[in-house]
Amino acid sequence: MVIINNYAEFESHLGKEMGLSDWHKIDQAQINLFADATLDHQWIHTDPEKAKTDSPFQKTIAHGYLTLSLIPFLWKQIVKIQNLKMEINYGIESLRFAQAVVVNSEVRLKVKLASIVNLRGVTKANIGISLEIKDEKKPAFTGEVVFLYHFED
Repeated sequence: MVIINNYAEFESHLGKEMGLSDWHKIDQAQINLFADATLDHQWIHTDPEKAKTDSPFQKTIAHGYLTLSLIPFLWKQIVKIQNLKMEINYGIESLRFAQAVVVNSEVRLKVKLASIVNLRGVTKANIGISLEIKDEKKPAFTGEVVFLYHFED
């Protein structure tokens, strides 16, 4: 795990891969909970019987936004940012979904510090992300997420 206490420590990782999270299994229970939370009960996510016959994947698939929602959880397995007043999810840039995540797949996050800037005492970090799917060549998605970090003085 990478530990960061301030802007200078964060900046030392510029252009470098920062690590990989643990594998996380996305099961049907998690997919169903996400469907309930977002009111998105499309059968391709929530109906295993229909998916067997009508889906090109022959299984249910995780919502794309479910896979995105795992970013903070998986990011915190890779990097521990200390000495903070506050952190903010600020944006997502150039995101592309490349492959569906079928039920019971395991995924992990791969990250690289793409850019970092000090905005009058606020650290803006663009993190290159790729959500890998175990035993698959293509990732679920690639892109950049943007976080704002307010370090203590």
